[in-house]
Amino acid sequence: MSDQIEREMGWDDEWTDDSADFVLAPAGDYDFEVTYLERGRHQPNPNGNGKLPECPKATLSLRIVAGREEVTIKHNLFLHTRCEGMVSSFLRSIGRKKHGEPAKPDWPTMVGTRGRCKVIIDTWKGTNGKDMQSNKIKKFYDFDESQADTSFATDDF
Repeated sequence: MSDQIEREMGWDDEWTDDSADFVLAPAGDYDFEVTYLERGRHQPNPNGNGKLPECPKATLSLRIVAGREEVTIKHNLFLHTRCEGMVSSFLRSIGRKKHGEPAKPDWPTMVGTRGRCKVIIDTWKGTNGKDMQSNKIKKFYDFDESQADTSFATDDF
């Protein structure tokens, strides 16, 4: 694909590029930037063994820099009382909430916000029976005003 011009592809196009640009970041602590937020709904597992009932969810795209690679991690925030702590943790990490104080998220202004998180490598069995891996956010760290910086670690690119 590197020699071709990027373009939208159609449902009936022929697919020839076998390369995969998937980059797995090493586990660790990273600064992140929210690059996209999509509103949606969580649908519980039809077998009834899911942990959450149907509820709204925000799917965040979080960009981190791992070495010389940019990695995007998708992270779901479920808008349900069982997950209120994780939503609060995210809001604290971007400086939009303080411990012990209520906060109402301003969802339309989330893109471009920055914070810090712990990234892990999650391993699971794919539908083909092979071990698969991806990055997941384990936790968000509280915003530290003393370390607030307007630049992001992409200056080396």
